[in-house]
Amino acid sequence: MCVAKGRGFGFWTLTFLVVANMVGAGVFTTSGFTLESLGDPWFVMLAWLVAGIIALCGAFSYGLLVKQMPVSGGEYAFLSSSGFPFVGFVAGWVSLLAGFSGAIAYAALALEEYLPGDLPAKVPAAGVVVLGALAHGLSRVIGAATQNVAVGLKLMLLLAIVGYGTWSMTSLEWQGENSSDPRDGPVILGFAQALVWISLSYSGFNAAVYLAGESNSAKVVAKSLLAGTALVSLFYLILNGFFVLAPPSEIVVGQADVAAVAAGWIGGGRFENFVRFVILLALLTSVLSMMMAGPRVYGKMAEDGLLPKVFAVQTNRVWPAVSLQMGFALILIFFGSLQDLLGYLGLTLSLCAAASVLCLFLGAHRGAVKGWNALPPLLFISTTLMSVILLIIRDPWQAVGTLVILFLGSVSFLFLTGSRLRE
Repeated sequence: MCVAKGRGFGFWTLTFLVVANMVGAGVFTTSGFTLESLGDPWFVMLAWLVAGIIALCGAFSYGLLVKQMPVSGGEYAFLSSSGFPFVGFVAGWVSLLAGFSGAIAYAALALEEYLPGDLPAKVPAAGVVVLGALAHGLSRVIGAATQNVAVGLKLMLLLAIVGYGTWSMTSLEWQGENSSDPRDGPVILGFAQALVWISLSYSGFNAAVYLAGESNSAKVVAKSLLAGTALVSLFYLILNGFFVLAPPSEIVVGQADVAAVAAGWIGGGRFENFVRFVILLALLTSVLSMMMAGPRVYGKMAEDGLLPKVFAVQTNRVWPAVSLQMGFALILIFFGSLQDLLGYLGLTLSLCAAASVLCLFLGAHRGAVKGWNALPPLLFISTTLMSVILLIIRDPWQAVGTLVILFLGSVSFLFLTGSRLRE
């Protein structure tokens, strides 16, 4: 596997980064709740398909963005370079306090739940975060190589699950045709809510843009976004076919460990244990990939003078930014309530993503898209905003958490810019 050509990250490294960011706990846990909400397993499959199309629109849109602005830093860089430095800083602030740190802590704690034995609480989760920091903080090349090997292994194991599941189902009767009783309420509202849940499993399709300034070219980044998202979308559809169509609906409906339950029905205890191992590996690579991508945001902010210069990312010196990321993730692991954090995580990140894609039509890069190229960004923006509205309707307290984060980011921006003006 190629780590990078020349001095930049190559196509496979960036594609694997997208895959690792996307494939985490969500795909192995969401469909049990979605089936409970919708009642019909085919509606569940349709929701995964629609969410995949939206994610592909997002990947295409971010590819257009990175061609306009081939720099590392993600949403912060896009918004700041487009003439919206305040909104860009707030987006970077969201990534620091919630987006990457919260997601890293969640993945690490979820991994701990799947580990066998009686281990000290939160210590294994913290150890995984420190491991990720060491992998990516000591050497960029070592970090990328570790990432590639881990993701490559995960893909092979996922293929093994698909292959064994397909072979086993040739001698078993698919049971998922039988619908369960859906929750009360109109089906369209249940589908919309399910789409919101599933869309969170597709977050990470934009991971490669965080390393755009360290890649071979903007075109390579754009291709890796589409390739990684398409690959994951295909895996999601196949895997969820086994999760909700193969076993009887009554044994998987409402189950958090829907993947393991379905695997036990298809192949018995050994296959279930194997699937649990793959889930562990998926969560590990999620931590590693986010420890790789997140610090690039803070590094870009440091280059622009909005964080201390020591956090700027250099070719052979990335450990300060990685250490900052590790520190916030460890704080959330030991002192934070991740369930509360995850309640508004999707809302804040969705707003940042929609605002970034909107740069294609506003600001310095206004008019960057024309004709049919404008359709995917417009679809992504409209569906993302619809998801945000549905999240707020479902739980207004999620908006309160988001407003707190945005307020803190605004105060920090005013303080830091004011300090620079006084110097």
